[in-house]
Amino acid sequence: MQLASPDLDGLFPFATFFLSLIQLLGSNWKALLLFSFLIWSVTVFTRRAKQSKDSSSLLVEGSPSPRVPLNGSDIPLIHHHPYSQTSDRPTSKSSSQTQKKDLMVKSAQKQDHRVRPPCDAFLVLDVEATCEEGTGFEWPNEIIEWPVCLMRWKDKSDQGRTSQLEIVDEFRSFVKPTWRPQLSQFCTELTGITQVQVNTAPTFQNVLKMFARFLANHGLIDPKSGRPIQRFCWCSDGPFDIRDFVVKQCFISKMPMPLWLKGDILDVRKVVSVWAAASSNPDTTIKPSARSHIRSLNIPQQLQVLGLPAFQGRLHSGIDDTRNIARVMTELARRGVRLEPKTSINPKRRWNWMGKSGVVLEHTLMSQ
Repeated sequence: MQLASPDLDGLFPFATFFLSLIQLLGSNWKALLLFSFLIWSVTVFTRRAKQSKDSSSLLVEGSPSPRVPLNGSDIPLIHHHPYSQTSDRPTSKSSSQTQKKDLMVKSAQKQDHRVRPPCDAFLVLDVEATCEEGTGFEWPNEIIEWPVCLMRWKDKSDQGRTSQLEIVDEFRSFVKPTWRPQLSQFCTELTGITQVQVNTAPTFQNVLKMFARFLANHGLIDPKSGRPIQRFCWCSDGPFDIRDFVVKQCFISKMPMPLWLKGDILDVRKVVSVWAAASSNPDTTIKPSARSHIRSLNIPQQLQVLGLPAFQGRLHSGIDDTRNIARVMTELARRGVRLEPKTSINPKRRWNWMGKSGVVLEHTLMSQ
């Protein structure tokens, strides 16, 4: 931009007039000062008005005025992102729509799925137990594999919100059955666990002692009293592992359920099944009374509805089942699903085959 030099020709008449006033009012200095101020004010005002008029006509040729509408559109004086030279500038209406769409995309990208979890750690468990072909959960099963994945949060904010769950350690031990030490062929084919593996394994009481040290080393329980000192919960595919197998095994092993095994559990199968049903009908609220009619999803089906790769490992291998349940847990956490224990367990539950002091009444099994 080029500006013209200021024109000082208009100052000479005022200077002549000013000298005449000095001679006329030489004897009255107050009047002289007043007239001098008036003359100076008029001169400055006239000069600035002329410069403003001249400079507007002396802009570089071809530069549009910032207030002149472009292409018939009144573009406001704000900063815009530069457009490509090969594309047309959008009109003010399309520009507004584009900006609105960009804001919606950014908002979706920044959506925070993190929640304040009720638990600091999760113990994912999927036991394997003795079984006979044709029997169900009423049978006195004995635990023969105790696999656990310990999961913790890894991205907690200052407000305690998080959404990233990961496995930090694992525990696995085979368990020696005592009531019926010999595994059935059906059990070995189903679980992949051999007779040799259970024959050389510790008993259930000793496995729990080993596992209690595992929990204490991770700061989850007090090493002396066994009381939990952190917020953690048990998670399993359905309530069966602790509700049925652990309660039965504690009876057969003639031992009380440890403090760190008591309490409500997180039924991962129920959580995923309810989530899947709600996702397929987002406008429908699923009442608790209707959840019993929801399709129950096994582990491979849970992975599928969550869009995860297929089951990894061998089905009915305790450690492989546990690791895949942990994958489901990680995905639920990523999606912002609240993970909390809601399934109650009764440690004093009893079956018809239970006698006194851990005795299995075998005659009651004949009808099963």
